[in-house]
Order: sequence, then structure tokens, then C-alpha cells
Amino acid sequence: MYVLIGGAGLVGLNLAQKLVELGHTVAVIDNDPTACRYAREQVGAMAFEGSAVSTETLLEAGIRKADALAAVLRSDALNLAMVTLAKHYGVPLILSRMRHSDFTEPLRIAGANHIISTIELAVSTMVNAIEYPQVESMMHFEQGQIEVLKMLIPNNCYVVGRSVAEIAQNPNFPQGSLIIGYQSHPHTDLIIPNGSTVVDPNSTVLIVTKPGVLHQVIDFIEGCRE
Repeated sequence: MYVLIGGAGLVGLNLAQKLVELGHTVAVIDNDPTACRYAREQVGAMAFEGSAVSTETLLEAGIRKADALAAVLRSDALNLAMVTLAKHYGVPLILSRMRHSDFTEPLRIAGANHIISTIELAVSTMVNAIEYPQVESMMHFEQGQIEVLKMLIPNNCYVVGRSVAEIAQNPNFPQGSLIIGYQSHPHTDLIIPNGSTVVDPNSTVLIVTKPGVLHQVIDFIEGCRE
């Protein structure tokens, strides 16, 4: 994919680095010549010096051929302007960082397919780390209606040595929850388990569930002893 990134700050450069590592062609736009030079020499991205909300700069950077665009500029107003221009030039996938929630609807109307609230994301991550310290990571989908959590399986809990089907059939396993991923060891590939997959000690599972039963899922995994 050809990806345009507006803004070569900390977020923009790190995003560019990850995308380059994944094999995408990346172009960064920023007014700062030092940041542009860093993007070229250290990140391996193309860089265009100028305003990311300038039609001249955007056309020079190839916005007409871009498969995706990420607006991560220093202000919501600038991101809104860049999203509007990206929509005008027909970019199929448009993402924007957002600092203040007042811009949610304007960004959506302007054409942003994905809006990432940096403050909400940081706060949510910290709250989850405090509320669920056992969980390695947690992802939210459908405005928080669905949660996917990644958990390490303790040595002597109920689920060790049992199949995914047997776990799902246990009446204490919250209804509507499902084990959707399994990793037997940190250095092995994550797989999609079937009913016969047996859970080993110190393995890792991905579980999809509803927010209201998160504690029940965690308590089941950690505390259901024989």
C-alpha cells in the first residue's frame, strides 16, 4: 500500500517506521526539514517538506494514488482539514488522530474511516492495567461492546490440560465468551484453536467476551481449581 502520513512528530514517525517494516511504501509530510530528513535517513520513508493541508504539497506527495492516509498533525483542526482534502482526492482509507472529543462528528462527516482518540486510548489502557493486572493486553471493538483479552494461563488452574471444548462447556465459564486464539509458548505462532486444542500451563489465550463478564472470565481462568 501507498500510505501518506501528515505530521512527522513522535506518532507520525513511529507509525511510518512500523508501516515501512511491514513492507508498505510510506510518504511523510511535515513543515520541519529536520523531521523530514530523519524520516528519509532513519525510517526509510519518503518525506515532503511543506504543509500537510496544502493542496500543492499533497499533490506532490501523490495523494491521488494513496491507498491510505493518516492525519496525525499537532491540532484537531489541521487533522480535520487534511481529512477533508483526503476525501476530496478520493483516498479510500482515511485515519485521523483526535485530541478532543468535540471533533468526533466533524471528522466522521469529513470522511475519516477511523478516528483514534489519543487521550481516551491512553486513559483506557491505564485503567485496564489497574483494573485487570493479570491481563497482558486488551482490545475494544464496537464502541466497547466487545472485549478481546490476552491472558497467560497459570500453572495449576482448572483449564490446564483441558480442551477448549471442555472449557467452553463448563457452567462457570461465562456464557457468550469464546477462546479465539492460543499460543503454547511465547516463541510459537498464535493459532486459532478448535474444540480439541488442549491448554498447556504457561500458554497464552485470546478470549472474546462482553465487558460485563470480564471479571468472571478472569476469575474462571485464574481461580477455578480442582
